[in-house]
Amino acid sequence: MQTAELVEGVLSGNRRLLARLITLIENEDPYAMEILSELFKHTGNAHILGVTGPPGSGKSTLVTRITAELRTRNKSVGIVCVDPSSPFTGGALLGDRIRMQEHTLDSDVFIRSMGTRGHLGGLSRATSDAVRAIDAFGKDIVIVETVGAGQSEVEVIEVAQTVIVTDVPGSGDDIQAIKAGIMEIADIFVVNKSDLAGADKKVVEINAMLDIDPNMGEWRPPVLLTNAVKGEGITELVDKIEEHMAFLKDSGLLATKGLQRSRDELEQLMEYKLTRELLAKLQGTPEYEDAIRRIANRDADPYTVAERLITEFLVRHRK
Repeated sequence: MQTAELVEGVLSGNRRLLARLITLIENEDPYAMEILSELFKHTGNAHILGVTGPPGSGKSTLVTRITAELRTRNKSVGIVCVDPSSPFTGGALLGDRIRMQEHTLDSDVFIRSMGTRGHLGGLSRATSDAVRAIDAFGKDIVIVETVGAGQSEVEVIEVAQTVIVTDVPGSGDDIQAIKAGIMEIADIFVVNKSDLAGADKKVVEINAMLDIDPNMGEWRPPVLLTNAVKGEGITELVDKIEEHMAFLKDSGLLATKGLQRSRDELEQLMEYKLTRELLAKLQGTPEYEDAIRRIANRDADPYTVAERLITEFLVRHRK
């Protein structure tokens, strides 16, 4: 299939071609980069919502309920669920979530599961490109649900404009909540499973943490109670999501975050491409294999060897 045909298919709302593009992205096919390059000027219109939190906090059910509420407000939705990977195929172990099947027949909802493929931080490396593809596809809101790996999931802030951090009653004492790095990235806190004992106490603990935060800006993250299974508190949650979206635009933070996100993305992409090119040139060469043996025998250290190999590579390719 020609690039123009696939690009036109994604822009015209062809779900099958969007799914094909995301598969190319996951497989790191160079063809995907060519297509994304053509699609780039059509992106930047969707609002990216990140949903993260510890395992068992009900993220998938919450995303399903948020999607249903957004649909009542005539918003089209894309969902990227980042799941643990199969050690054999690299594919997402959970696939498209059973709890989200109620939306699969809705043409204004697109759901895709992606495997982490060993990438730490709660997100797949391909996640941001998949989000961009769905943005170009024309969805109003793109929801990214992270893998549920706990405190390491802070990478979602690099993709999402609004971050929801979920928690549940009884998940830890207030000291644990304060030191958890994941708590520092939230724009909105959600205490889910509000029917469990200790839900109100959890809200008090999080608010106490916010009260002593020296870096609190103009936006104080609200702390909301929900019961996603019963659909309770979802309307109020989506109200706050829309309120935060408006705040970002009115305060100028949306543009500021966009600039920083573009800087980070460019640097990460250059680092990734340079690393791949460097390894492609060196792996399997006698020099490289000899360096590995010398490191293993403690005749050389990896720090010095790495610096030397990179320096020599750059000198050879300097114009």
